[in-house]
Amino acid sequence: MGPFFALISLSCLGMLLGCQLPQDWRPQTESCRAELAEIIVFAKVLALHKDSYSVYNYLPWQYDTDLFYSAEIEMLCDQAWGSMLEVPAGSRFNVTGLGYFPCYSYSVVENNAYYFFLRMDENYNIVPHGVNFQDPIFTDTAENRRMFASLFQFANCSSGTPIETYTPDWEFQEDSRLLCSTVQKALFEEEERVKTLSQKVRSLEKANNHLRDKVKKMKRSIQQAKKESKQEALLIKQQREKEKAVKQDTSKDHLKKPLKKIISNKLKK
Repeated sequence: MGPFFALISLSCLGMLLGCQLPQDWRPQTESCRAELAEIIVFAKVLALHKDSYSVYNYLPWQYDTDLFYSAEIEMLCDQAWGSMLEVPAGSRFNVTGLGYFPCYSYSVVENNAYYFFLRMDENYNIVPHGVNFQDPIFTDTAENRRMFASLFQFANCSSGTPIETYTPDWEFQEDSRLLCSTVQKALFEEEERVKTLSQKVRSLEKANNHLRDKVKKMKRSIQQAKKESKQEALLIKQQREKEKAVKQDTSKDHLKKPLKKIISNKLKK
C-alpha cells in the first residue's frame, strides 16, 4: 500500500504545484515529434529495476524508490536512418528516468513491447525523449503500428518482428516529403504573428475607446458651458431690463417734481 499512497500524494502535490509549460506551448502531432526525436526504437521490456535518487527523479520524496525505476529493454527494431543509437538488433540496454513525476509519468510494463522516443544525455545514459513535453512511449497496438508505419520504416530488426522494414524506395519518399515540423513551425510563427497583430488591434481599440470617452466628455463640457452661457445671458438681459425700468421710474419722478414746484409758486402769488 505504501507506493499507492505515495503516488496519490505525488499526484496531489503535482496538482498544487501545477505544470509550468512555456507560455507559447502548443501540442504537436506524433509525426512532427518523431522528426525531432533523437532515437526511435521498437523494443521489448525485459525487466524493471528500482532507481535511486538522481537528476531524473529529483522530488521531495526522492528516497521513496518505488516511484522511480529503469527498464532493461531488448531492441527489436531501430529507425531506418538518422538514429544516434548504433547497436545491432537484439541488443539490450537500460532506459533510465522512468517513473511518476508531478506533471507526467514515463511508465512501462515488463514483457510488453513499446515504441520509444529516446535520447542520450551528456553522461551517455539513455533516457526518454519527451519532445515538446509530451509522452514519448507508445504501446504496441494496431493503431500505433499503422501510425508509425505511415511516418517511417524501421531497419535493423530482429527476425520475426512484425513490423515494416526499410526499403530503398522509402528513402526517396522521405527525401521528397515536406517536413511536418518545418510546416508546423511556420504555422506557429504565423499564429504568433496573428496573436501579435491581435494584441496591437486590441491596444488600438482601447486607445480609440479612450479617445471616444474623452470626446464625449468634451462634448458634455461644451454643452454644459453653452447652457450656462445661455443662463448667464438671460440673467444679464433680465438685469438690464430691471435697470432700464428703474431708470424710467426715476426720470418720471424728476419730471413730476418741477411741475409741482411751478404749481405751488403760482398759488402763492
